[in-house]
Formats: sequence, C-alpha cells, structure tokens
Amino acid sequence: MAKILIAEDEKTINELIRRNLNLVGHQCVQAFDGWEALEVCRTQSLDLALVDVMMPKMDGFQLKRELPETLPVIFVTAKSGLSDRLAGLGLGADDYIVKPFEILELLARVEAVLRRTHAQQRNFEIGECRIDLDTRQVWRKDEEISLKPQEFSLLDVLIRNRNLALSREKLLELAWGFDYEGDTRTVDVHVQRLRKKLGLEQQIETVYKLGYRLNDKK
Repeated sequence: MAKILIAEDEKTINELIRRNLNLVGHQCVQAFDGWEALEVCRTQSLDLALVDVMMPKMDGFQLKRELPETLPVIFVTAKSGLSDRLAGLGLGADDYIVKPFEILELLARVEAVLRRTHAQQRNFEIGECRIDLDTRQVWRKDEEISLKPQEFSLLDVLIRNRNLALSREKLLELAWGFDYEGDTRTVDVHVQRLRKKLGLEQQIETVYKLGYRLNDKK
C-alpha cells in the first residue's frame, strides 16, 4: 500500500491517524513539527503527506511551499474558514479536511487522492478470493463470481475500511447512500450472501451489537 507522512503536532491525533491508516494497510511516518516533516520529505520516498496547518517551527502552508510538486498533500486542520481553504488549495493541495473529522471520512479522502495519483492498490486478495476494484470483478479460486451491484458496493466498502468495525447504519450510508429508505436488516441479508458466495464466513466478522468488520489478518 502507500507510504504516508503524518505531519501533526498533537500527538493523540497523530497517533489516531497512524493507527487507522495502519489498519487498512498503509505504512506511516510521523512528524510533530514542520522542520521534522520537511526532513522526512527530503530523505524518504512518500506517496502522500497529511499536513496540519498550525504546526510549530514551520506551519503547513510554509511546508507545502518547500515540498516537491509531485508529492500529493492533504491539509488536516482546525482552520475552517473559506479563506484558509482557498489558501490551502491555491498552494496546490489535493484536499483539505477540517477537524474534528470522522476517521472514515479521512480514509476515504486518502484513498481518493491515492487513486488519482495511482499510488493505491486496486487489487485485493482475501481467503480464496481475488477482487479487482476497478473492473468490479471477483474470482474465488479460478472461478469468476457474479455479484449483484449492491453486493459489490458493500464488499467494496468493507475492503476499503478493512479491519475497522462498521455499524449497520454506517454501512447503509456508505454502500447504499444517504437517501436509502430501507432498514438495517438489508445489510445482514447482503452480508450473508457475500459470505456464502465468496467463502468469507470467517473473514467477515459480526461485531456484537454493532455491525461487521472485514478481517484480512486471518
């Protein structure tokens, strides 16, 4: 997966981001001020930088000016004003996310940038299955498995957020959309279909009183 710099001076936020990026398969390098972040960028090969705007020694906007134009940057900041957003994007940032944020939103923004820059892995293997997220094709051993569009959408969400516990409500929101009017029982039905079709009874775990998690560490 991708190698990502986390430039964030608040240690708890830096560690929270690192743990969740690690869970979905990324390698992370942590920096806690602007000078340290710049040194990392000069000495290591990176796929993406998550940069806090308000950092000691060198702020995020200054840091962005020193970075190679080829390195994608997402600003992560408490500065929510329009002028700040425009300033960040005007410097060539690929995205701008405001604190506080949901970790799933951050992961989705990271994936979107990596996909645009071709640094994101788009083939995934788990159990006996191989999934191509671009062509929406799935194979179990050497046999191609036909999934309905909604089944694949749910599988895609589980893969992109693998090893994270997702509530049924969150799965409905991400895989069915905000305007879906059905209830959470449809999630259970589709999970059972995926388990049966793909042989992922052990990998798609039920999280008690919450929802489901795709565990790719088994």
